[in-house]
Amino acid sequence: MSIKDNIAAVERNIADAVSRSGRRREDVTLIAVCKFVDEQRIKEALDCGLRQVGENRAQELTQKLNFYKQSDCVTHFIGQLQSNKIKYICGNADMIQSVDRIELVDALNSYCGRHGVRQDILIQVNIGDEPQKGGVEINELDGLLTELEGKDALIVKGLMCVPPAVDADKVRPYFGRMRELLTQMANRHPSLPLRELSMGMSHDYPIAIEEGATMVRVGTAIFGSRNN
Repeated sequence: MSIKDNIAAVERNIADAVSRSGRRREDVTLIAVCKFVDEQRIKEALDCGLRQVGENRAQELTQKLNFYKQSDCVTHFIGQLQSNKIKYICGNADMIQSVDRIELVDALNSYCGRHGVRQDILIQVNIGDEPQKGGVEINELDGLLTELEGKDALIVKGLMCVPPAVDADKVRPYFGRMRELLTQMANRHPSLPLRELSMGMSHDYPIAIEEGATMVRVGTAIFGSRNN
């Protein structure tokens, strides 16, 4: 199938999922994950109307940044961010979705202060309590958000997760828990604009939508399998 056909199939699945959950199509942002995808193939997706793109690696975002800007894209950095890569991402990505520790918060806030930047971010939660994955532990989320209440340069729009690699029929509880956490944290931290919930990828995004996702990060279902 072509990229155009793939996007049409994804859109049908999104429409079905929002209908099942009593939501609207405009409640869900489709982010095309472009890791290892060349600009020509990305352009095919943009020609279908997509404008939200996600990148996992700082170097790849930097290489494609001019292309994205010229194409009027909204860029999301969704990979693990190391402190020494902040200068490539902060102020260039429209949103950083993988903020997960106080050291990174402090480094981002310091960089923003020096360069006059305000940066939209999401807090990544280690919803499956997996030591090999990034994300703040659930019991530390409240404290991290408390620290962010004093960081005016960082605009915390919501939460993000990468659940355990389980079959789609077993992932729903993790998404449901993320929805609960967003509600709890929004109530505890009313000064923070906690509204976004980024969860769901190619194999499970319809379930994520049913459980409240406002952003889904879809790569393989749009561009096909990567060779890298």
